[in-house]
Amino acid sequence: MKFNHLIEINMPDNPLVLTITRQQLWRGLVLRAEQPTLFVMGLDACEITARSTDALSRTLRFGQLLVHDHVKFAPLEQVHYQVPQQDAIPASDLTMTIEEPETGSLFVRFEYDDHTQETDEESFYNDFRREAYKEADIDTIRMIRQLAQQGELDAPLQ
Repeated sequence: MKFNHLIEINMPDNPLVLTITRQQLWRGLVLRAEQPTLFVMGLDACEITARSTDALSRTLRFGQLLVHDHVKFAPLEQVHYQVPQQDAIPASDLTMTIEEPETGSLFVRFEYDDHTQETDEESFYNDFRREAYKEADIDTIRMIRQLAQQGELDAPLQ
């Protein structure tokens, strides 16, 4: 199943929505990779097992289930999560890309790929998965907005 959707970050027509800079948005997306327990419901713990300037490897613990993944960063542009096939967990990818069609007009495109062809039988269940992904992504952006409002995303980029 391949699936993607777009979330608008800044809404110039709505003064009630905090305007976020590209740098704040980027810091929020990086924070989601480094401290996912703030963003992912049901995640008990995350251990970063390796780190380089543009990537990290992690072990995520959901109860007794351990998931190993890799996260690659293209600074101020994209975060790519790759889950290799492991035990009963199939390979999958999630890419979060910052899009800025006009200066200050920010969006995040979320792209999911589980590397399988969707059958008619799976289509019904995948509709639920797509909705769950969208809700989780909306929650991610909501948390980034909250952190930006609190000044937590204002530190200089490293």
